[in-house]
Amino acid sequence: MPPENAATVLIDHQVGTMNWAKSVDRDLIEANTRALARTAAALGMPLVLTSSMEDNMQGPLMLALEEIAPDAFAARIKRTGVVNCWDDSTFADACRNTGRRHFIMAGITTDVCLAPPAISAAEEGFAVTAVVDASGSPTALTDEMAFRKMERGGVELTTTSALLAELAVNWASENGQKIMQILGEEILSRG
Repeated sequence: MPPENAATVLIDHQVGTMNWAKSVDRDLIEANTRALARTAAALGMPLVLTSSMEDNMQGPLMLALEEIAPDAFAARIKRTGVVNCWDDSTFADACRNTGRRHFIMAGITTDVCLAPPAISAAEEGFAVTAVVDASGSPTALTDEMAFRKMERGGVELTTTSALLAELAVNWASENGQKIMQILGEEILSRG
């Protein structure tokens, strides 16, 4: 997918909700989420952030997102409890207003926060790729059910490293070099 036609959408990567994700290692989710945000910033792709009820147990968004993309963080859509964030017109309009036709989405939790808006966006005619290792749910079975539902709804599933390689197109290109550095710092250096 060409980065010129894509936007990254990160849903509810909040300090409290991250505790609910047990299907994927939390450190991996955080590294992959940072990699997605950094790649969006490095390639000039729109980045839409949303959170749900930050003053409750969900807590604020990951602080790293503010460091990586301060403008997107300041413009984040703070939902007041709407479960399917696509049903929140402010959020859906923020995605639509990027002018991009392909959304790269990740969210915590996969089944509640990611699957419904990913399917809703696909039903509206957007191409949607869900990054499953920057997402997570309470159990692997919960994730599996969400994956099946998303695939039936026309959402493509991928991993962070596969997505970054697709965006790079050519590692020797300027974008490829930027992405390779992010990939190395956030993902490949994990030991």
